[in-house]
Amino acid sequence: MITEDNDNRCRSNTKSGQRCKNRAVEGASYCYRHISEEIQESEEKTSSDSRTADQNPEELKQQLVSEIEDLVSQVQSIDPEYTPPSAGAESSNGPEQQKGESGIMSKIRGLINEGLFDPETIKGMWYMLNYTVEYQGDMVRRRLKGDYETDEWGLDWEFLELVRPTLDFMHKIYWRVETTGMENIPDYERLLLVSNYSGELPWDSLMIMTAVLAEHPAQRLVRNFYPPWIPNLPFLSSALVKMGQTLSSIDNGVRLLDEDELVCVYPEASRRFSKVFKNRYEVGRFESSDFIKMALLSDSPVIPVSVVGAAETYVPFAQIPMPEEFDSFPHLPITLRFPWLGLLGTVPLPSKWYIDIGKPLQLDDYTSADAENLALASELADKVRDEIQAMINRRLEKRKAIFF
Repeated sequence: MITEDNDNRCRSNTKSGQRCKNRAVEGASYCYRHISEEIQESEEKTSSDSRTADQNPEELKQQLVSEIEDLVSQVQSIDPEYTPPSAGAESSNGPEQQKGESGIMSKIRGLINEGLFDPETIKGMWYMLNYTVEYQGDMVRRRLKGDYETDEWGLDWEFLELVRPTLDFMHKIYWRVETTGMENIPDYERLLLVSNYSGELPWDSLMIMTAVLAEHPAQRLVRNFYPPWIPNLPFLSSALVKMGQTLSSIDNGVRLLDEDELVCVYPEASRRFSKVFKNRYEVGRFESSDFIKMALLSDSPVIPVSVVGAAETYVPFAQIPMPEEFDSFPHLPITLRFPWLGLLGTVPLPSKWYIDIGKPLQLDDYTSADAENLALASELADKVRDEIQAMINRRLEKRKAIFF
């Protein structure tokens, strides 16, 4: 159950109107997810108003132009060949004043001097410009010094927010992910999601995480489990840990579920193999029923999840056996583009994705003592696998094209 901790919990509300359960950043009232929204709208706005209260509109106009010129100078110091884009129109300052200025700067001066920006608009623009430059610069300096916070699992909210625009682009634009069954995920209670696995890079887990974080009313973070071979991929495991994901194990699952977290496991990933294209939507038999033990030991409901579309991001048609010293690493897939195109071959194709979240499978008839019953755990795991396969089959029947 969730316990109230008014000293440590974020003071913001989620989309559902419920109190955010994340811990506040040290020295602040909000978590990393909400700190930029809330501080920008309240605390920092007050600070901005106090800095600009004594300035008249003309001073603000000139300060705004000066700030923009400084930014252009900073970019040009890094890239001497950079020139700001032309605005394609002359300002009211005349050709003499425009001489030596870019078109965009002339246009900005003209709009300001023509009175098209009122003092309040100028204040807001001036503040946002300064806030963005100062915050980004401070964040880079802090992270280079190692001055940032993580939770006990390594989750770094600041890093997650940094990569969110890329994940949102992949989710909304590139793969156009459609998600159903989001209402089956509760706002706060512990829950174990069990999903099929594409067999290649863990894009499917990142899209499940992004979908729930963006579309669920409580903006919950999915704690994805990655298989033992992922740490062998340079930089990837570190990035996944910073995004709240962790190594798959029974102990990790029980601990997270006891903390009322939302956990997602991929039992197929433990098989350490890459599916060939013809078998892409055949859910392999789970070699391990550890996720059932997690659910029984933590008294957590289980929800099957099916992902359709991820298997077409790569088209593997063969596998290269790895040497014995790479026993913990999966077989290297041969696709239409990899390894022929090198790293370019790892760029996923823009297939159309569907994520279907099923109904909870309650395990109320069982107790934690049943977790040691291997036959029962295997039977329940097969039940979950069959349900995922049925969900995939239903989606494939509805799907008319892979990329559209």
